[in-house]
Amino acid sequence: MSEYENLRTADIVAEALLDWKVDVIFGLPGDGINGFIEALRTRQNKIRFILVRHEESAAFMACAYAKYTGKLGACLATSGPSAIHLLNGLYDAKADNTPVIAITGTTYSDLMNSNYAQDVNLLQLYSDVTVYNDMISVPEQAKMAVDIACRTALA
Repeated sequence: MSEYENLRTADIVAEALLDWKVDVIFGLPGDGINGFIEALRTRQNKIRFILVRHEESAAFMACAYAKYTGKLGACLATSGPSAIHLLNGLYDAKADNTPVIAITGTTYSDLMNSNYAQDVNLLQLYSDVTVYNDMISVPEQAKMAVDIACRTALA
C-alpha cells in the first residue's frame, strides 16, 4: 500500500513538495487550483503560502527567494491568463539558472480545446522556459512528476 494511496492529487503534490523541502510558495488562488490551495491550507504549519497581488510577482518572488536562499523556489497560478503571467519571472529564473518550479491549474477537461477563454495550451506555452514540463492527469502520476520537476530544477 502506497503512503499516498488515500490522498487527493493536490495532497500528493503538497506532500511531495515537502519531501523536497519546499516551505514557501508564492501565488494567487483561482478555480483551477482550489484543491491545491486547500492542500496548502491544511499544511500551513509546514508550507507558507504567500498571497501576491499579481501572478508575475509570484514568479519573480519565487526566483528571488531561490537566488537568495539557495532553496528551490515555487510559484503558483491557476489556468489560462493567470498561468501566462508567470512567464516573466520564470524567464528571469531561466536566464540565471535559478531553480524554480511553477504549479498551474488547467481548464476542466470537458472544456479543453473548445476555444474557452481560460483554455491555454500550457505545455506548449511553457516549453521554452522550462527544463521539465508536464501535466498531471492521474493521482498515481503526481509524486513522480513532482520528483522529476524538483530534481531537474535543482540540477
